[in-house]
Amino acid sequence: MAGRQSPPRRSPEYVWLITGSLAIIAIVFSAVLGARHDGWSGQWLAALVALPLFVLLGAGSRYIQIGRHGTSLSLSEIALVLGFYFLPAVLVVAVSSIAVVIKEVRRHAAPDRFAFNVARSAAAVATAGIVLEAFPPIAGDSGPSTWVALAVAVTVNTVLTLFAVAAVMATVQGLQAGLEMLRVTWPGLIAAELCIVIGLVFIVALEATWWSAFLLFILAGVLILAYRSYSDFLRQHHTLAELYELANAVVESSQDVTLIDSLLVRARSLMQAEYATFRLPATARHPEVLLTSKVEARGLLDLSRTPAKITERATAERRSVAVGSKLTTDRDLQPALSEAGIKDCIVVPLRSGQAVIGTLEVVNRLGDFKHFTTADVQVVETIAAHAAAAVENSRLVERLRYDAYHDRLTSLPNRRRITDALTESVKIRTPGEVVAVILFDVDGLRDVNESMGHAAGDKLLAEVAGRLRNIAGPGALVGRIGGDEFVVTLRAESTEETVRLATEMREQLRGPMAVGTLTLDVDTAAGVAVQPDHGDDPDALLRRAELAANAAKALPYGVQLFHPALESRAVRRLGLAADLRRALDSGQLEVHFQPKVTIQDRHLIGVECLARWQHPAHGEVSPEDFVAVAEHTGQLHRLTEVVLTAGLRHCREWADAGRPLSIAVNLSARTLLDPRFPDQVHELLKQYQVPPQQVTFEISEPGMLGEIERALPTLYRLRDLGVRLSVDDFGTGASSLSYLRQLPVHEVKIDDSFVQGMATDSGDLAIVRAVIGLSREFGLTVVAEGVESELTFDLLAELGCEIGQGYFFSRPLPVERLNTWLSAQTEPEETPTGEVRRLRAVG
Repeated sequence: MAGRQSPPRRSPEYVWLITGSLAIIAIVFSAVLGARHDGWSGQWLAALVALPLFVLLGAGSRYIQIGRHGTSLSLSEIALVLGFYFLPAVLVVAVSSIAVVIKEVRRHAAPDRFAFNVARSAAAVATAGIVLEAFPPIAGDSGPSTWVALAVAVTVNTVLTLFAVAAVMATVQGLQAGLEMLRVTWPGLIAAELCIVIGLVFIVALEATWWSAFLLFILAGVLILAYRSYSDFLRQHHTLAELYELANAVVESSQDVTLIDSLLVRARSLMQAEYATFRLPATARHPEVLLTSKVEARGLLDLSRTPAKITERATAERRSVAVGSKLTTDRDLQPALSEAGIKDCIVVPLRSGQAVIGTLEVVNRLGDFKHFTTADVQVVETIAAHAAAAVENSRLVERLRYDAYHDRLTSLPNRRRITDALTESVKIRTPGEVVAVILFDVDGLRDVNESMGHAAGDKLLAEVAGRLRNIAGPGALVGRIGGDEFVVTLRAESTEETVRLATEMREQLRGPMAVGTLTLDVDTAAGVAVQPDHGDDPDALLRRAELAANAAKALPYGVQLFHPALESRAVRRLGLAADLRRALDSGQLEVHFQPKVTIQDRHLIGVECLARWQHPAHGEVSPEDFVAVAEHTGQLHRLTEVVLTAGLRHCREWADAGRPLSIAVNLSARTLLDPRFPDQVHELLKQYQVPPQQVTFEISEPGMLGEIERALPTLYRLRDLGVRLSVDDFGTGASSLSYLRQLPVHEVKIDDSFVQGMATDSGDLAIVRAVIGLSREFGLTVVAEGVESELTFDLLAELGCEIGQGYFFSRPLPVERLNTWLSAQTEPEETPTGEVRRLRAVG
């Protein structure tokens, strides 16, 4: 962005007009002084002796920069005091002018500056001589009256010098620059008065003895060194103060649009440079930044005076590059500097870690006699460090603000952004329209992560996100609100139209997706909630869409519109969490037992332990509900422990009563992922003195398929303990045959859905026959659950099934009723292995 142009400067002829006026004053006043002092021409030798003193004291100066121009304050007042006391005034004008000429020649001053400084010095000294003539002749008098006369005369010289410089600056740069010159040089008046006092002390010493001249020369040298050291100290203090203010300004404006302004203007002022440039190359998210602060220009300019070769070297080599007459490095770039018409230049890279994110450049030290030095490079590097930190902080905040409302993997809006958008959408009611929330739950992501790695899962999610963006349409907002959950919000004509759109989107999402070397057909479940039918609160709409999506997973068409029953069940489960913990701790949970009977000889061999919960307020809670609550609240381990402990306790009691029965306990796949579980089983077996072979753990096949690899170590440890392992609900999983070869199991339980239908459905009968035949090949015991009729019992016997379980024998019973059932329905029978219980009658 280009700033406003600097105000037009006056023509150099105006400066020559001031120089000419000063020269006329110097000539006229010098002529008057020469006429008033006879014999002054005979004292040239003394004047030449005094010349080194004027040159020496005039060299110890402090440079003051105002805008493009500057002036210097020196110890020349000491020489003037001595000169006016010992020499005629006209010779003092001549000697001081020659000293200025020598000084300007050494500096290689430009002609206009050379002429102005010589004319200014001569006019000021000549005016001081005229003022001195107004006082009584000093003629060797070193008393107080002489002190006053010399002090007034030399003070006039200093004041006129300052006003002459201010006049030039006001003429060239404007009145404000001249006033600024007078403001910043007032300490020079104080220094001048101090030098006058020192000069008067020198006069008193010389009047006492000329031998003091040696001491005075030594003292003058010390004063010069002290003055320069003090000037350097002041300059360093000023630099540190400016750096501190710059750091504060950068911090205060780091999140403001004035950051670059604060940085560049202060950096240019601190370095007394003509240009200060801030350059950031274009990145994926940010455009190129090229801004320059130029002296006397208002605002920032979109230009750079730095030669490209210098910037390229600083960026490529990741180091500071400084080129100039007072800089010893990178001399090979001096021709590029000369071609660009630049005196000197410093370019410092802005670093973020090891990366270079831009450059800070200062060009052309102001003042004909001033140049950048090695110390200036360090200052620019300090400024660059603050600038880099500020830029990175501002970009970090921008990234944090972006990340706060977007998903990092897919760049889609996240839950917070979706909620904010819904908040605004529900405020606008349009007749004949609803605000629709469609939530898609990606099926099978966990399997992809575990089989192919999380990188493949991330690629799958990114593919789903891109596809959903394409099919949602321009008026929809697509976001990702969870690991495998995506949401689409839009306005639709009606609830029915929303369900139709959700169905179409789901069908389009079901197409093949390439993940690595595989092509997957990923399915989704879609839940739909609309405003105002399902509420006006954005969080409630999202929650209800999520409940509908969970319900949709069980539907063949995979789309579910929210209805209150879904929420009431979820709320009921949530309310059961605390009650379940109390029930587990207080023994309110009961364990029922369902007999397991051999089909060929009707021997009672064991029972399955099943948890039952009679809630004091809700009545009987289904095992499906409280097991789901236990899984989601981390109480599943405690629930398993309660059932297993009750089973082992009663197993011990039955054995002591002469009725030995084995027990079977259901295990969740999550329990098998706990490496501490086998040790717990071992301790409980020892505590109740139950042989391990009397215990069977049943693992549901569908729940185990996704965790098989991680569960195998626990299964092998349980097998090594001697307990039996059974695959429950066999036949309902996706890969039964392959998993049977991996699992260290002893039996399979045919799912009751096949057993109950085998008497009337030839397909179910074929499945049961195949499972029994397969189990024989693997040497596994077969248990059929869901035996509810005598016909089913006879068919199982005919097929060779070994064990049955179901309502045909008995429903699950509390332990007291089970003991009664044992006495009523079974009788002892001697077998080669000992006495067993045989059913008296079945049915």
